Amino acid sequence: MKLYHILSKISFLKKSYAFKFLFVAFIGIHIPLIGILFFVLYGNNTISANSILIFSLIMTLFATLVTLVVITQLIKPIVVASKALDNYRTARKLSVLPSLYEDEAGLLMRNIQESIDEAESFINEKQDLIYMISHDLRNFAGNPQGLAKLIIEENPSESVKNMAELICESTDLQFRYIENFIKLLKQQDEIAKSSSVIKTIQIAPILPAVREQVSQLLAQKNIKLVSDITVDEAVLKIDEGLLIQVLVNLISNAIKFSYSGSEILLRIFEDNEELVFTVSDNGTGFDQSRIEELFKKFTKMSKLGTANETSTGIGLYLCKKIIDKNGGKLSAMSLGRNKGATFTIVFSYNDSEKLSF
Repeated sequence: MKLYHILSKISFLKKSYAFKFLFVAFIGIHIPLIGILFFVLYGNNTISANSILIFSLIMTLFATLVTLVVITQLIKPIVVASKALDNYRTARKLSVLPSLYEDEAGLLMRNIQESIDEAESFINEKQDLIYMISHDLRNFAGNPQGLAKLIIEENPSESVKNMAELICESTDLQFRYIENFIKLLKQQDEIAKSSSVIKTIQIAPILPAVREQVSQLLAQKNIKLVSDITVDEAVLKIDEGLLIQVLVNLISNAIKFSYSGSEILLRIFEDNEELVFTVSDNGTGFDQSRIEELFKKFTKMSKLGTANETSTGIGLYLCKKIIDKNGGKLSAMSLGRNKGATFTIVFSYNDSEKLSF
């Protein structure tokens, strides 16, 4: 940026990025000519034509090298602006770009910085507003629920009691919706802030961590989690904690839509330069023609589980967001109603170098 800063102080170059390049190119083109003139004028009177030719070649190569180095330095504002934007998009990392330059590159940096600042301000204001609204909604829902509970305590008639219980159930649903909404916002922020850094993931410790979080759900429906893991470690972009979170969500989803006494199979294996995770069940399955709706937030495909468990409609959406952001692909397959489902995560080694397994 130093060269760009120096050239920006020259009055006739200040407002044009293109003129800066033309100026550098003009100087670079004339370096050999100036050098030859000095060589001829102040050199030995017996200079041969071969000497002039060799000197011209050397000066041309030197001028080309200098020009390339200078141009490389001159494009630094574009590189800096591009890196700042990429850092914000991938890791929500804030940067401070200069805003004092008047040419096209300066305008680009200023616009990117203002866009980043506006986006960050919008995100913060959105979070504050939604949390405030959520807090007020809790109060609004809590007031009728409190009154309904007071009515029930007064031993009213059966019809009044039934209506009061319906009010309590309705407000409970409102509370769950608000909690799920806040959970979605928080996890979206965590996903946005997570950095995709290539690292070695130990596969073996993943299964105990997953089992610990789903053990109670498995026990409640007497479902067995079977594992088939043929991989020890892999180099991936995803954080180990996020990978565990995705597997827990997929297995919890499989438990919800599986029948009591059935099995869920978790497989982790390598196939054609890809690391593959699959979670398969023999549960209710789904209509394959509606697969696109499955990973949408608050999807209309949300339904009660086999034991009437409620669904938030955000679990699979968050799973796909996490996997997509970290270089993988999440897909689902079912042969139809009551024919089970399989969710598959694939990480390609084209982006992550394979280790020994």
